[in-house]
Amino acid sequence: MQWETVIGLEIHTQLATQSKIFSGAPIAFGAEPNTQACAIDLGLPGVLPVLNEQAVTFAVRFGKSIEAEIAPRSIFARKNYFYPDLPKGYQISQYELPVVGKGQVEIVLDDGTVKTIGVTRAHLEEDAGKSLHEDFQGFTGIDLNRAGTPLLEIVSEPDMRSPQEAVAYAKKIHQIVRYIGISDGNMQEGSFRMDANVSVRPVGQEAFGTRAEIKNVNSFRFLEKAIQFEVERQIDLIEGGGTVVQETRLYDADKDETRSMRTKEEANDYRYFPDPDLLPVEIDADFLARAIADLPELPDAKRARFQADYGLSEYDAGLLTASRELADYFETVARDSGEPKLAANWVSGELMAALNKTEVELDASPVSASMLAGLIRRIQDGTVSGKLAKQVFEGMWNGGGDADQVIESQGLKQITDTGAIEAMIDAIIAANPAQVEQYRSGKDKIFGFFVGQTMKQSGGKANPAQVNEILKRKLQR
Repeated sequence: MQWETVIGLEIHTQLATQSKIFSGAPIAFGAEPNTQACAIDLGLPGVLPVLNEQAVTFAVRFGKSIEAEIAPRSIFARKNYFYPDLPKGYQISQYELPVVGKGQVEIVLDDGTVKTIGVTRAHLEEDAGKSLHEDFQGFTGIDLNRAGTPLLEIVSEPDMRSPQEAVAYAKKIHQIVRYIGISDGNMQEGSFRMDANVSVRPVGQEAFGTRAEIKNVNSFRFLEKAIQFEVERQIDLIEGGGTVVQETRLYDADKDETRSMRTKEEANDYRYFPDPDLLPVEIDADFLARAIADLPELPDAKRARFQADYGLSEYDAGLLTASRELADYFETVARDSGEPKLAANWVSGELMAALNKTEVELDASPVSASMLAGLIRRIQDGTVSGKLAKQVFEGMWNGGGDADQVIESQGLKQITDTGAIEAMIDAIIAANPAQVEQYRSGKDKIFGFFVGQTMKQSGGKANPAQVNEILKRKLQR
């Protein structure tokens, strides 16, 4: 039997506010346990939550970024369940009336196909605390620092049909939330977590199969592997005469498998009801205008503009708009150098290779955008060749100053004196009569020998174009 995979994602994005969603307690990753939780976060009697306006602003910004409906009136609800790190016994979330309604996101697949993935909703909620199971002599420790941290839960339609599509969608959401500045998207710190709802059905069947939810995946690679395992597990189970149970599962990266965590709750299990301590949220035209006033150019629009304005290929434009910081860096280099295509080659080539090799983030790069633009200007005016420019870049990366300073201190200026190049070539021709005779008898491939000898003689500083022109002229005599 042929099977079709059906996937929907729920993505929890931690919002980059300065304080929690319903209290003034701070948010800082890595603080000592239970040092950033106040009475409201602890759910103590007599306290009242107060909504963080910035969290609503961020939700609206995201909604507008995916062409979603923004609810003029939304309501917070209590989602009731027991968990040791949820001291109130309920989570404040949104259910029937979320702040962000239906939207859509376009993804580009490996074969270039563009597919639209629907977004069902994006709602605000508070995070729970964290249970710590290690180093407690058999006991579990509870850290409530994360309790009350604002989350935007982004729920997709079940529109994805492969693990690769799910990863492409997750990456697109990750790119958008970072572009518009509502989250740092740091997966290692839990700022971006993915739940995958996975089911299979016979090809041609309209009804969905029973789904299993894979909880809290914090890596795109793990997301792909977890879905792949789950699809194979469900197919094997059904073909073996078994039945898929609706449940929540965890992905074990060490064993590359999913395992059962608990049976999946339905909405009625949570006994949702409007939170009596929070008023409905009303978003008027003025608030909406303020929220999106400084919304930046989005990745898709920026990619299209890079292709149109700078003549970049679709691949290069996609690579250079992967992050807002990288796109801004490239634009500065392109503008200051006046050579956008060369700028694209250097940013995606030498710069990215150096960043990856040294594990340095772009904002800490020793070579600034203006410095790289200066190097490209020296390539264009003939001061250095492309090969010498790589040595200059290395010098800049290692703290030697800007391009001019490195060229001067390391003596890397290109030799463009025709007389000097001719003298070197005359000496090489005189010293290699056998090779000259081979070339003149029709063995053109030996031309590279003379180019190599000239570049070696000049220490790699001779202008390559001049070397080729003078060698061809002199060898044809």
